Amino acid sequence: LIASQEEEKATIREQIENVTVIGREVTPLMLLMVDALEQFVTLDVPFLETERTNRIAHMKELMDRADVTNAEKYRRILEAYQIENEYGRTIEAYRGSLDQGGESVPVDFLRIGRVALLYQTLDAAEMGAWNQAAREWQPLDRSYRGALRKGLRIARKLAAPDLLRLPVAAAEDVR
Repeated sequence: LIASQEEEKATIREQIENVTVIGREVTPLMLLMVDALEQFVTLDVPFLETERTNRIAHMKELMDRADVTNAEKYRRILEAYQIENEYGRTIEAYRGSLDQGGESVPVDFLRIGRVALLYQTLDAAEMGAWNQAAREWQPLDRSYRGALRKGLRIARKLAAPDLLRLPVAAAEDVR
C-alpha cells in the first residue's frame, strides 16, 4: 500500500511539473485557433458581421489578459467554434442594413445555413442573394418573392417548416 502511494505521489509531482510546460504549449495553439476562426469569418458568407467580428475581437482581448486562466480561454474559444458550427445548420431571419450606392437601406436578411444568404427590402420591392464566388450581392427575379417571404416567416417561426424554392449555388468539384 505504501509503495503504491509513493508511486502515485511521484506521478502527481511529475504532472504538476508538466503543467507549466503544457500551459506554454497550449497558448500558441489557442492563438492559432483564434486566428483561424478570424480568417474563416472573413472568408465566409457575410452574415451577422458585427456580431461575429465583435466575438473575435473579444477573444483576442481575452487572450491578452493574464487574470484569465488558460482553461477559461480555451472554453471560450471552443464556444465560439460551436456558435460558428451552429450557423451552418440553422435558418435565421434578421433585420439589418445594406449599402446600396453609398446609401444604407434597411432590409430583412434570410440565412439558410451557409448555403444561402438573401435579402428583401422592407417594402419587398428589391430582393437579392449573396454570390459567394463573386463575393457580391446579385438581384433576384421577382418570381422568388413568395418563397423569400415564406422563408422569412419560417425563420421567424411564424410558419411551419416547408420546402422553399430559392436560388442556391451549385456545389463544385475541387479536385
